[in-house]
Amino acid sequence: MNKEFIEVTDINTPKLSIYHQFSENQLFHINEPDLGIFIAESPKVIGRALNAGYAPLSLLLEKGQTEKEAAEIVKRCQDMPVDACSNATAGSSASVPVYVAESSILTQITGFHLTRGVLCAMKRKELPTVESLVSNARHIAVLENVTNPTNLGAIVRNAAALGLDAVLFTHGCTDPLYRRAARVSMGTVFQIPWTFLPEGSEIDTLKGLGFKTVAMALRNDTKDISDAELKCADKLAIFLGAEGDGLLPETIAACDCCVKIPMAHGVDSLNVAACSAVAFWELAK
Repeated sequence: MNKEFIEVTDINTPKLSIYHQFSENQLFHINEPDLGIFIAESPKVIGRALNAGYAPLSLLLEKGQTEKEAAEIVKRCQDMPVDACSNATAGSSASVPVYVAESSILTQITGFHLTRGVLCAMKRKELPTVESLVSNARHIAVLENVTNPTNLGAIVRNAAALGLDAVLFTHGCTDPLYRRAARVSMGTVFQIPWTFLPEGSEIDTLKGLGFKTVAMALRNDTKDISDAELKCADKLAIFLGAEGDGLLPETIAACDCCVKIPMAHGVDSLNVAACSAVAFWELAK
């Protein structure tokens, strides 16, 4: 197995086009009808993706990182069995290629300075069905139209850290595997189960699976967040909407109840990621 690094001095190297010539949406669709790819950033995020069974296609890293925090990631990728390498064919001795470049070249390729100096192109996996994902779940988060990857990543991290069993996304949300979302989540997007809800029947789907649905919204007709009925619910789905707009009015109306976090000092609301931490801590403990 070839374990040599491939030095990059030209940003136009064809095999690196996925790192700088394609948008994340284009990478999502690049292999249609087969599954697309995504770019993971930083050793921690890449490591958690590998732990979750995502197959690496290639690594791109700053020269100085080969002996630092990324060393273990490089070793894991180069030591992977042939059948786990998407770029290998039967009987091949190929391994995941590892490209290295000076910081200046890497910045040209990515368009910004990488604080951890490591990128990994990875193959997507088939998403589970909602039914299979939540069959044994008690507390889940449902994100509606959360398009800001920073907020989405932070909410996923909160959900994982505060004991939720799964996260569901409407199709109006940004992709949880987009680079910034996965990075902000600190790779917890690869640790907590998640999938997308079928369009047009989000609440009906969850109610049909036995979930009590709770809308986090700024309204006066709300239950107290410490309400005993919510604490005792066998299955609870906590709905959160986009920053600023919040949940759609029809979503709030369709939920079983609405909850508002009490505010002080005339503050009208929290950032949706901060709101999620409070809601998950109080409703899922």
